[in-house]
Parts: sequence; C-alpha cells; structure tokens
Amino acid sequence: MSKLDYCFSNDYMVLRPDRAGAYELLHLLFSPKVGRNKAVDCFTSTELHSFRRRLSIFLNLLLQLFLLSLVGPLVAVLGGALEFALNLASNVLHGRMEYPDRKSASYRSITGLIDPRVDLERSITPADSRYHAALCVMASKVAYENEAFIRDVVTRRWQMEFVQFFNCWNEFENAYTAQAFVFCDKAADAELVVVAFRGTPALDVTRWCADVDPSWYKIPRLGRAHAAYTHALGAQRNIGWPKWVEHVKGKPQRVHAYYAIRDAVKRLLEANGRARVLVAGHGSGGALAVLFATVLAYHKEKAALDRLAGVYTFGQPRVGDAMLAMFAERNLDRPRKRHFRITYGDDPLPRLPHESSAAHFLHFGIRLHFDSLYNLTVVKELPGDGSSSSSAAEFATSRINAAWELARSAYLGYWRSAYCREGWLLMAARAAAVALPGLPFHRVQDYVNAVTLAGSNIPKDM
Repeated sequence: MSKLDYCFSNDYMVLRPDRAGAYELLHLLFSPKVGRNKAVDCFTSTELHSFRRRLSIFLNLLLQLFLLSLVGPLVAVLGGALEFALNLASNVLHGRMEYPDRKSASYRSITGLIDPRVDLERSITPADSRYHAALCVMASKVAYENEAFIRDVVTRRWQMEFVQFFNCWNEFENAYTAQAFVFCDKAADAELVVVAFRGTPALDVTRWCADVDPSWYKIPRLGRAHAAYTHALGAQRNIGWPKWVEHVKGKPQRVHAYYAIRDAVKRLLEANGRARVLVAGHGSGGALAVLFATVLAYHKEKAALDRLAGVYTFGQPRVGDAMLAMFAERNLDRPRKRHFRITYGDDPLPRLPHESSAAHFLHFGIRLHFDSLYNLTVVKELPGDGSSSSSAAEFATSRINAAWELARSAYLGYWRSAYCREGWLLMAARAAAVALPGLPFHRVQDYVNAVTLAGSNIPKDM
C-alpha cells in the first residue's frame, strides 16, 4: 500500500508489521519521529513524544509479527486438521459415510462444532422482548458457517427466507475479509430484514491481528475509525467512503461489504413496506455491524435508518474515538435507543484495541453485561469516558472464572434450561480455559445462553 491510499483521511496511523524489521522496531523505542518509520504509515511530520505510546506500538508490532510468522502457520495446519477430523467423526457418528466437503450444508466450523445449536429457542416468540436479541445472536453464531450451511438453517430449521450470502472484497488487503448474510422472517410481506456479519474465525490468525491492531483513520465529519474494520467494510483506496461505488470491473464477484449489503437492504425495504431492519454480529462481526449502521448515517440514508429496529452486537471490540461515538449515538440512539452492545464475563475482545482513550478507541451506547451466572446489568457508557479494562488482578481471577464455568457447564442444562445443555467438546474447551485463561472466553455460546436465560430483561428498544 502507498500513503496515497489514505489521502481520504485528514489524519491517520496505520501499523505495517510487513515492513517491521529490527531497525524499525528499535527506532520506535528511541526516536519520537514515527512519521519516518517504515513500520508506521502516517504523515511524515508526525512525532510521538510519549514513550508509553511508542512502547505500545512496539509491543503491538511484535505481537503481530509473532502471530503471523509462528502461530499462524501452526494454527492453519493443526487447526485445519482438527476441524476436518471432527467433521469426519461427526459424519461417521451420524451414519454419513462421506468425505467432509467444506462447502457442504453438513460441514461445520470449529465454532459450530463446539456449540452445535442452530435452532431458535421455541419459548422465545416474536412477542417476547428477547426475540430480536435471540434472533440476532443465533444469526451471528450461524454466520461463522459456509453459505450452504447457512441457507439450510435459515430455510429448513428456522422456516424463514434466505436472501443472500456476501463474501466481500477488501481493497487494502486484496483479499476477501468480510462475510455476511441477509434473510427475512417471511418470504412475502416480511416484518424483519436481518443482516448478520461473521466475526473472527477461530483459525484465522490474520483476522486475530486485525482485532489487536490499533491502526486508525480520522474521517471528516465522522471521527477516528478502526482501520482494519474500515478496510473490511469496504472503504475505497484514495477516496474512503463515497456514497456510491462501482464493483470491481470485470470481476463481479468482488463486491464491497457496505455497498452490496446496503443496496440489498434497500431493495428489501422497498418490496416489504412493513419491514424493519436488524443488524448483528459477534466479535469483529459486531464491529462491522455498528460501523455499517454508522456509515448509513454518514451517507444520510434516512429511509433505511428510519426503519432500523436495532443493532445488536455480542463481544464487540472498540471501533472509534469520542467523535465517532457521539456521531453514532446521535444517529442510532435518537429518538430511541437502538444500539445494544452485549458483553459476557471476562470476554477479552471488548477490551481491544488496548489503546483506549477518548482520542483513540472507546465504547459507547447501552451495554448489557452478563456475569458468569448470566445475571444482567445495564450500563450507559458515555463517549469520552474510555479506560483500560486490563489489569493483573483480572488476569489472575480469570483462572477462577474458568474453573467456575467448567463446573457450571456440568449442570447448567439441568438447572436452568435444556436448551443450554453443553456437549463434551464444549466442556473440553472449558477445561482448556482453566490452563489458558482469557483466550477461550470469546465464545459465542455464552452469548446464546445469556440471551436465552435473561428472562424479560432484554429490551427491543429504549
């Protein structure tokens, strides 16, 4: 990438681990002139006199280099083999003597293997205040699967109308880095149009790096936005967020997430006069969901925003600064609250990126937090009130929490709800969490459990 690619922004800082050698890393520690460092794309005149901030960038680049060069290949080989073997075992146990096909409706991701639930909880009806959240969390979970699997679940298990699966092009990485699907609650005269973005796949180390990367752009009228999520959602080289963009000429399959999904939603709303829109995602999918709604407001898509029923995110990381937060709240939460950020226990991803301050990254909106007993606390977070959530004490208590979750999993399905009963693979993952605290907490099944067991406490709007 060239610095010309960022000329749509009036300020930016993008980390480049691909250009980070020993000299560049040492230069970060000893020189404030980061604008002259090849490992950091920013204006040439940029200087950082805070050693703490330069150390933070140094450590982040080291982490990304470690993940990409050492962990990535190992996870790709061993993780891919494990996923394939588990699918093969599942086929045999279900009497299907067939070779696993990654594109088939029976093939599951690691996320789907750990928690095989795909059916909606029957006790949660459309009249229930939990219905929107329950539909969104299950859609966010199913979004980790392949297109054939998603289509089968939506049409056969949910008895709803599958509209389209999107595999979207990233101009900055020259890769497909955003996936989502759209469905309606009914084939005709639909009342709900749902957009669900895929989060970070368990075995995709490149996307792990995107989650920890503190790179950002400052976009006029919008504020600072997380660079990796801006790229994935469909920002364009040189021009950023124009209202309209052509798909890649000669390659119609290369669509850009925001533009393709926006156009699909607008067509569905025109065809279904009573329909309202839900946007959802788990993890980085939640970041894409809230940015999608925010860019709709940035482009003044009033017709779509007026029919936005809610944005439900589960374990969403931080996506922008105080200016972006105030812009989003002004457009998404007025005249009523429509952005609900749901968090669970010690899930580490909402703490990312770690560089949290009003000038960089913070959370905003209504936070619905569930503890490890699935008790709900509603928190209103003010833009500009960012603070770091990490501490040595929290790291230590995560081992205790992991042990408690392992014990809880043994009786949860009998104590609270049969729908929340956990299988052997999930219990094995919880056992691993005792030895590796923090890392395995970002699992979508706990969000499914939380919404299911919340009673009537989750609002549709406020």
